[in-house]
Amino acid sequence: MLSFLFTGSSGRRRPGGDDGRTRAARDRMVDTQILRRGITDARVLAAMRRVPRHLFVPDHLRDQAYDDGALPIGGGQTISQPYIVAVMTSLLALKGDEGVLEIGTGSGYQTAVLAEVAGEVHSVEIVERLSQRARALLGCLVYGNVAFRTGDGYRGWEEFAPYDGVIVTAAPMHVPGALIDQLKEGGRLVLPVGNEDQELLKIVKEAQGHRKEWVLPVRFVPMTGEAQEGNRQ
Repeated sequence: MLSFLFTGSSGRRRPGGDDGRTRAARDRMVDTQILRRGITDARVLAAMRRVPRHLFVPDHLRDQAYDDGALPIGGGQTISQPYIVAVMTSLLALKGDEGVLEIGTGSGYQTAVLAEVAGEVHSVEIVERLSQRARALLGCLVYGNVAFRTGDGYRGWEEFAPYDGVIVTAAPMHVPGALIDQLKEGGRLVLPVGNEDQELLKIVKEAQGHRKEWVLPVRFVPMTGEAQEGNRQ
């Protein structure tokens, strides 16, 4: 099933429920959790200061939205630690006009950060409830450069390929070949790989193949659907 939403223009409005207190909390988050750990991409830092993370977590966890860690969002899924969102977004090295594919919309927080720094974002989520909620929230936040698909993202979203960047927010045991195939030459794929022991991996597609760089240990929820079925075979 495909679900699309393109809204508004560029998405820079202050949403309801965002005030001086939450903006100050975002600034502290960026200053203490991200800048101090060496993230220097100015566009990513600015995006993390703008996107109201507290709107993407369950109501009872909003007082923890800007803490240094992942949070549950229901259905065994999580919203990633702010630092990891910043790392993964920075690894894509986006300049502002690129097309990006996101596998695992989840809460929609990473999607919103990507929408701030990319030209167009296509996001796939296998859990329909999460996809619908993220679609509604990003619509309220007036992001006009995001399209959503509800379904299994293991084979990407070929219709709009090739992409300048692909980001995966759940961990497969092995790199899905289709995601590399859907990159442009010079494009980057960023994803966690593994089961208990996971590593964040950056892949750069080149004329004669691709180049891999292992970045840091991480812990993500496992990629479900076809990725999980393949692991059992």
